[in-house]
Amino acid sequence: MNLSLPPFPIETSRLFLRPFVSSDFEGYAAYHALPAVYRYLYCDPPAGDALKQQFSDLLRAQFMQDGDVFTLAVTRREDGAVLGEVLLKLASINARQGEVGYIFNPDFAGSGYATEAVRAIVDLGFAHFGFHRIFARLDAQNAGSSGVVERLGFRREAHLIENDCFNGRWGDEYIYAGLFSEWQSQARSSSLQARISVSSAV
Repeated sequence: MNLSLPPFPIETSRLFLRPFVSSDFEGYAAYHALPAVYRYLYCDPPAGDALKQQFSDLLRAQFMQDGDVFTLAVTRREDGAVLGEVLLKLASINARQGEVGYIFNPDFAGSGYATEAVRAIVDLGFAHFGFHRIFARLDAQNAGSSGVVERLGFRREAHLIENDCFNGRWGDEYIYAGLFSEWQSQARSSSLQARISVSSAV
């Protein structure tokens, strides 16, 4: 695997993905303080000093060994607004396994930003870092989050029954995943379809 950091920002048609900086705290806090955002994360939203410490830890995070997490701020190109974040966790360097995650401010929901950003970081995980398999662990009731990885072509590999508990409530979890070979095949198929569309329009 290649654990060196790529050049930033990572650009998509509407977004920039880049490391968080200290001036992003207000945008970060705007969604991390919302109970609705933490509804499917099996913990309470941080507040006060705990929120500041969480953000401070994020700024100093490493990406070198199993368990480390690489997190990028997702900002809108047109105005620089912090929309949320995407992340890759080193689940196993030896097996080249990565876990993708994402948290977005609900104020920006419904515009496809999450799918666009997650596609970019999954592509980075496969093409730059060299993961063999990338997976996502999602609360089974979080239909919006499941929709993101399904639109990217990830398959549902498992449905874990009541595998976690928070505030006395048991929750199920879905595991979605994709392989590098599948991601490549999907990219080739998309490229071919694009060429056919252009050809048909001429």
